[in-house]
Amino acid sequence: MLIADDLDQLLEILPHFIRYPLENHSNRKNLIEIVMDLGRRPEARFPSGPEYLSSRTVSWYDLDYSIKRVGHFSGDNRSGIERTLHRISSIRNRQGSIIGLTCRVGRAIFGTISLIRDLLETGQSILLLGKPGVGKTTAIREIARVLADEMEKRVVIIDTSNEIAGDGDIPHPAIGRARRMQVACPEQQHQVMIEAVENHMPEVIIIDEIGTELESLAARTIAERGVQLVGTAHGNHLESLVKNPTLCDLVGGIQYVTLGDDEAKRRGTQKSVLERKSAPAFQIAIEIHERENWVIHEKVDETVDQILQGYHSFIQRRLLVNNVVNIICEDTTLNPAQIKKRKKNIVSYIKDDRKESIVNSNKVDPEVSLSTSILRKKTSHGTTNDLQKYLIIYPYGLNFQDLETVISMLQLPLLLCREIGKADVVLALRSNLKLNSKLRQIARTRRITIYTIHTSTIPQITRALKKMLEINSVAFIRWSEFCEGKTSEEKAALNEAKWAIEKIVIAKKQPVELLSCLANARKIQHELVKFYNLRARSLGEEPYRRLRIYPY
Repeated sequence: MLIADDLDQLLEILPHFIRYPLENHSNRKNLIEIVMDLGRRPEARFPSGPEYLSSRTVSWYDLDYSIKRVGHFSGDNRSGIERTLHRISSIRNRQGSIIGLTCRVGRAIFGTISLIRDLLETGQSILLLGKPGVGKTTAIREIARVLADEMEKRVVIIDTSNEIAGDGDIPHPAIGRARRMQVACPEQQHQVMIEAVENHMPEVIIIDEIGTELESLAARTIAERGVQLVGTAHGNHLESLVKNPTLCDLVGGIQYVTLGDDEAKRRGTQKSVLERKSAPAFQIAIEIHERENWVIHEKVDETVDQILQGYHSFIQRRLLVNNVVNIICEDTTLNPAQIKKRKKNIVSYIKDDRKESIVNSNKVDPEVSLSTSILRKKTSHGTTNDLQKYLIIYPYGLNFQDLETVISMLQLPLLLCREIGKADVVLALRSNLKLNSKLRQIARTRRITIYTIHTSTIPQITRALKKMLEINSVAFIRWSEFCEGKTSEEKAALNEAKWAIEKIVIAKKQPVELLSCLANARKIQHELVKFYNLRARSLGEEPYRRLRIYPY
């Protein structure tokens, strides 16, 4: 990454006892800001922590020395150095005299937005969230340059505090061909936003630090006029923005809705619920937790709906490691140990030609019909050998896109089909299935298990798919192949364990003891129990030692 910081120009406005230690400092390239408070020692702040620069305390003379070398302080107590990106903020006493300065180092870092370059090309509005100092302004400065120079769009920057394009009348080269509109006072930012649309015909408007209700309303107005927005707001997570009454309009706003009795019963919620009020002004939200660790919400409207319903489960995290972008999907409902176990359990499964299973679960309710895992003929997904690695699902009354999203995010060995004749299992909405006796008859004839869920929400779909894999965990190679090379005694022990697991342990959630057998037969029974993700232990003394299998 190429970095331009003009640090020497910032050091020139500082008193000599502060400037000299910084000029020779080994970590000056990572300097964040310099703090000068009256009667205290000056501090330099780095990512690793603050450091004192001198044993001498700051006096009125030292503050006056620096103030005379910077521009005029505006209504928000900010100033700058002309043709640089540095920001000098002041602290005043009750009489209006400046008693402290915060000299923030401004840097133009080229290449910071490689994490989201694909999102810029979509033309959708983007909102950047993060705590102060995490790099939001640096990111939108680079976004402005890329949109204006590389994508050749008409970009206008609303630069309220001259922080994006620097102080002075001539903007800093870091913004490229983008144009900059300055704001006389912070209270007029929303008016300048509207003026930019009406007078200068932009394709993209960039706003830093949206913080008031009027600015939120102006952003919504601009979005409805077909202009792409790129803005920043303070907040660690999208949930905090949803709960912020001032800024929640940026993501659609929230309102209380009273449901009817039937609708509340169908949803399984109270009659008064929170719902999104309107379409969000920003279609994409980005949480900047660290400079190279960003969380992406590509569909803000769907994410906000999930947050309000309490179903926000998956996040897309993008990491920049050695200039390589890594995209990771995380299930926020699982702790790290569960995520590791889930990845381990998906590695290997076995497939059974004639698998019979009846599962009684509170989360997923299978119909009482037998399943078959006989591989179908060659389909558009691949050959029969390819399909041996997957469980084929026929969804009935469910959104294909939601299912594909969950499967791809969790990397589950599942495939969707639109013909029940090619399916191993059926996943249906319970209310729809009750009205379709023909589907139940076909499933019974073809010996296909039907799984039902109450509502087509992402969490219920996720639990259903995971439960399918647990139930069908011995269904990914043929039973004859699993029994190949086993003696008749070992095959009998396997069949006994399989029947006991499916008919008693899983169906009735009760432990069961198997008949006594030799050590080699117990060993393969233990292996079978592991495929079902169950627990077992050996009891008794030889030659009557036997296996006891426990439910989940």
